[in-house]
Amino acid sequence: MDHRALIASIPPETKDRLQRRSDRAGLIHLAIYFGALAACSAGIVVKIPFWPLLMLPQGVLLVFLFTLSHECTHKTPFKSAWINEVVGHLVSVPICLPFTWFRYFHLAHHKWTNHPTKDPELDGKPRPDNWISLAVYLSGWPYWAGMVHVLFSNARGQINAKYLPIRQHRSIRVEAIVLLAVYLFAATSLLFTPVLFWVWMLPVIIGQPFLRIYLLAEHGLCPPVANMLENSRTTFTNRLIRFLAWNMPYHAEHHAFPNVPFHQLPAFHEWTCTHLKSTSAGYAEFTADYARALER
Repeated sequence: MDHRALIASIPPETKDRLQRRSDRAGLIHLAIYFGALAACSAGIVVKIPFWPLLMLPQGVLLVFLFTLSHECTHKTPFKSAWINEVVGHLVSVPICLPFTWFRYFHLAHHKWTNHPTKDPELDGKPRPDNWISLAVYLSGWPYWAGMVHVLFSNARGQINAKYLPIRQHRSIRVEAIVLLAVYLFAATSLLFTPVLFWVWMLPVIIGQPFLRIYLLAEHGLCPPVANMLENSRTTFTNRLIRFLAWNMPYHAEHHAFPNVPFHQLPAFHEWTCTHLKSTSAGYAEFTADYARALER
């Protein structure tokens, strides 16, 4: 059974329940997440004993804001549309991800998931296929370099990708200009205080490899087919990682039915579990499988 047949088999009342959004569920999750981030930030700022050790959890919390930004592009974490928009834009700032641009980039990814030439996440290039390319990928360098290129191109009005609607070109350009101004201000602040370096700039570099291996598991080693239950991987992992990633380890479920909000994905998994084609029993298992694939 492919994902289309699966969705068609779900009773209408169940389908409606699975798509039900909730401000309460989203805001509680957000409050806990931001509370942990604020606690780490405060510990770094006041330099509690062994404060440099906090930069790893700080970095992981910062880079995994990507998963919330991603969810906000689907308008699913919160019932209120304006909360999705405000949160989506705000959490994208620390990770240099222009939110309006990313929404259409990501929609194209959903349309052409794992297609070798049409999926913009692949951009016509293979995923890491040797140890050197994997090391470069895990470093985050391609991501940071790519986002700098996107921001400057968008700011100049060089918005050429077919998946970016013309009606959004002005918003995308304004967004890029504002973000570049924010980053210029942040860089200038380093002349007066190193606070942003310790609570933001260095941690996101430290945390990036953890996000990269998580993202690689979403579609890595999955076949380039149309069935979302096969071209996307569900990774069975612990509650902490599911919390950090807003339940996106249920990634085949997310691709099969993107309208299902994060807090309903475990319930939707009950419908998909016997039909999933690509799964891993944790990120360690996926990483080991990927390493064996490189050796072959």
